[in-house]
Amino acid sequence: MRRDNYSITTEFILTGFTDQQELRYLLFVVFFVIYLTTMLGNLGLVALIYMEQRLHTPMYFFLGNLALMDSCCSCAITPKMLENFFSEDRMISLYECMAQFYFLCLAETADCFLLAAMAYDRYVAICSPLQYHIRMSKKLCIQMTIGAYVAGNLHSLIQVGLLFRLTFCASHKINHFYCDVFPLYRLSCVDPYINELMVPILAGSIQIFTIITVLISYLYILFTVFNMKSNEGRGKTLSTCVSHFLSVSIFYGSLIYGYGQPSSVKEEDEDIPVAVFYTVVIPLLNPFIYSLRNKEVINSVKRIMKTKSQNSLN
Repeated sequence: MRRDNYSITTEFILTGFTDQQELRYLLFVVFFVIYLTTMLGNLGLVALIYMEQRLHTPMYFFLGNLALMDSCCSCAITPKMLENFFSEDRMISLYECMAQFYFLCLAETADCFLLAAMAYDRYVAICSPLQYHIRMSKKLCIQMTIGAYVAGNLHSLIQVGLLFRLTFCASHKINHFYCDVFPLYRLSCVDPYINELMVPILAGSIQIFTIITVLISYLYILFTVFNMKSNEGRGKTLSTCVSHFLSVSIFYGSLIYGYGQPSSVKEEDEDIPVAVFYTVVIPLLNPFIYSLRNKEVINSVKRIMKTKSQNSLN
């Protein structure tokens, strides 16, 4: 069929979660509370790391940037989702779609490299503690962080650039709560084969490289930990790595399921639960996973609160 027989689509309808009015009110309240908690948790962690001199170490430098990217992810997705709970048309333009996916892709890609950098940092701290300050220099930390942002931007630009080769002329309803690439591919009247091929190739390469970095780092860490003579030292060392490894496992598990396979092998409704996990749940959990198990963060919060209470009394 010739393309000029089609009506070209430049706006889409995000169907969201449900059309039932009662559920939409409930979901709005739930996701609004999650959004506020996510932003307060992540931006609060960034502010704490910036203000507290004792947290100016490589681990917290990477953690602060991770929290910043989680905030970016949440800002890219949740405000539009909340708006659509009360919108009559739930429309989103093609360029809004591309901007939304760009910032999501940037945040998720940067997160992969930041988590790998954090794993390497833990490896050096535990396996080569005497060389830690030499190997994990301020210059190296800045270079690794800039590299994460550059990789995130390049990956996002490539994926969004590939969207421009598509023409959307099928149904304008996206069965999702945000503009993900796979639902867009299903609406394309141009064969999205190249796009579908590039997603697992690019995303898969990034995930494989960073996962291997994480796994190798933790294999060396485990080998070092189990060779420790002190049970107390072994337990303390393991406890410092549990939160990071938990965050890594949850993040990569959902991301691999979401982008590690072509859209043609997945059912349309399968995208939504997994997408909720890596766009909403993980940015919410990360600051609490890292903070609640971390004595330095908790002590820093107590110290700041104590200082403020003393200043208010004076």
